[in-house]
Amino acid sequence: MDSPKRTTIYDVAREAGVAASTVSRALRNPRRVNAATREHVLQVAERMGYRPSPLATALQSGRTATVAMLVPDITNPHFFGTIKGAERRASAARITFILSHTEESADSERTQIEHLARSVDGFVLASSRLPDESLWELAEEHNLALVNREVKGLPSAVVDSRVGSRQIVEHLASLGHRSLVYLSGPHRSWPAGERWRGLVDGARGLDMKVTRLGPFPPRVVGGGAAADAALVTGATAVVAHNDLLAIGVLRRLSERGVAVPDQVSVVGYDDIFGADFCVPALTTLAGPQDEAGRSAVELLLENRSRSTARTPDRRVMLPSHLVIRDSTGPAAR
Repeated sequence: MDSPKRTTIYDVAREAGVAASTVSRALRNPRRVNAATREHVLQVAERMGYRPSPLATALQSGRTATVAMLVPDITNPHFFGTIKGAERRASAARITFILSHTEESADSERTQIEHLARSVDGFVLASSRLPDESLWELAEEHNLALVNREVKGLPSAVVDSRVGSRQIVEHLASLGHRSLVYLSGPHRSWPAGERWRGLVDGARGLDMKVTRLGPFPPRVVGGGAAADAALVTGATAVVAHNDLLAIGVLRRLSERGVAVPDQVSVVGYDDIFGADFCVPALTTLAGPQDEAGRSAVELLLENRSRSTARTPDRRVMLPSHLVIRDSTGPAAR
């Protein structure tokens, strides 16, 4: 016989008609909620038999036992280093490490957090697709840290792709390119916005035209449509959202008889395993993703003894660097 489902803070919030963050404050920081709302929430919680999670109580006392990392695409080699770094840091602290896949979906990400909340003490959200408001709300209830995503008021570990994007522009400008097209990633991808802004900043003083297209799926399969769209612009350089998309672009250009880099140069991001195996080998922006994962778990550990779930606004910024290979060359005349 199945055991009865435990009432969660989200169940109480739905029944009371308030946000989960309001329930959290009413239960843990009553002075932050007006008296009428607090009394209403407490009555609903009592009627539904809500009891705080034992693990959440353990977290407040400073004992951390389990963390979960959520990634948007577990098959993307970009996340391998992040996962490895986080797992090693968790293992060193004798913390159980759980990995979950959200399939590029903000709804799936929130659902999995709700389902895992009763069994984990903290969350590392890698390239989260959730809007800022949702992350602030979740941080009221849970100990969390972000990887490659920045939200004011929340701790994060980020590889600086914005400065790195300027390196890309400078590299292409040195080769005589005066036009580039950026093939953007998912609409809710924070790195996509940062990379675009970096490209625009870099091009501003170099007499270079930059165009943004997309969004495109950040996978090899997205490269066909992305390459076709890039060719229409007439740009001599293509910068793809990530290496998987860039590899798809290389394949499509080869199918169409467009020589790389003689006719078009191609650049990616992440320096994934295999970026140097494709033909031609891919020029790409690299960064210490394993260090980002390790730092995110470290941020959770630093926050474990706080009396509230809201985390300090601490950012770990890690440097990026351009790896120049065969896919970039002098601009075609």
